[in-house]
Amino acid sequence: MLLRTPLCLLIISLAAPVWADTVWLNNGDRLSGEIVLLDGGKLALKTKYAGQVLIAWKDIDTLRSDKPLLIRRQGLDSERSNQLEAAGQGMVRVVSERTQTVPLASIKRLIPPRAVLQDRFWEGNLDAKLDMERDDDDTDEWKLKGNTRMEHGRWRHVLNGELERKVKNRAKTADNWQLEYDLDRFITDNWFWRVGAEHNEDELAFFTRQRSLGTGPGYRFWDNELGRLDVVGQFNRLQLETRDTDLALNTYSLSWDYKRLLWGTRLEFYSTAEVQLPDIEQIDYVLDGEIGLRYRLNQWARLSLLYELDQVRGLGQSSSERRYLLGVGVGW
Repeated sequence: MLLRTPLCLLIISLAAPVWADTVWLNNGDRLSGEIVLLDGGKLALKTKYAGQVLIAWKDIDTLRSDKPLLIRRQGLDSERSNQLEAAGQGMVRVVSERTQTVPLASIKRLIPPRAVLQDRFWEGNLDAKLDMERDDDDTDEWKLKGNTRMEHGRWRHVLNGELERKVKNRAKTADNWQLEYDLDRFITDNWFWRVGAEHNEDELAFFTRQRSLGTGPGYRFWDNELGRLDVVGQFNRLQLETRDTDLALNTYSLSWDYKRLLWGTRLEFYSTAEVQLPDIEQIDYVLDGEIGLRYRLNQWARLSLLYELDQVRGLGQSSSERRYLLGVGVGW
């Protein structure tokens, strides 16, 4: 009997999930979970009973966290805490190299530190758009855009894909797909080297098929719970095919990948773009860019708004194609 009780307690403690963070509200309620981040006056708390919830920072009386957090206070640089302890109404005790009690109102941001070189990290998005018009013209259009990235150790894999179909009055007006794969090897915590390949096919375009293979250095400015910014410069070998002939040329490119979570992770702003400079006189540059917003409906569903710009300049003239896409998607 004496051994049975501690044995049962041990089994229960091992089976139960560990929720190390606790938040006390001004109305006396208490919430337990895991702090995702604090930004824009909203604390994102992941709970086992209600998923991720957003709490107004001004409604919090005090809190406790047993895990390290990066703290940004008004007028001060970011500092790392070993843990946070509850310390009375509107206050919290920051335990680090020097323990101090500070007002909650002075804290503007909390971010769990993410290891720059991780054992394994995977994220991605898949967005879909469907447009059906029945007026003077019958138009059916659908488009899928997806991306995913996985990191393990000093390696990172990035995959992007796109598929578009459009039919107007039973005549096909768009039929194309695109697939791009990049492999990054981190040399330091910020510098990496990229090797990438891309394949495009467009049944109705002048160049029906495009292939490219490129390599070059990249720099990661930051990558944390709030977002990321990567910039990559590459040398590329591009092959273009038409129904009659083929063309091969070299290009130099500069690309970026930016993401920023807002409003306690509920809203995501992102932008990706690539500028290519071909080594032929007829073309000055080729720009392929997009800017978008994703609104989190729940843990996995997203509402997305996207603006795309494709632009080519050569022989003193510019040609641009702009698209606005509204759709739904999933994220992980």
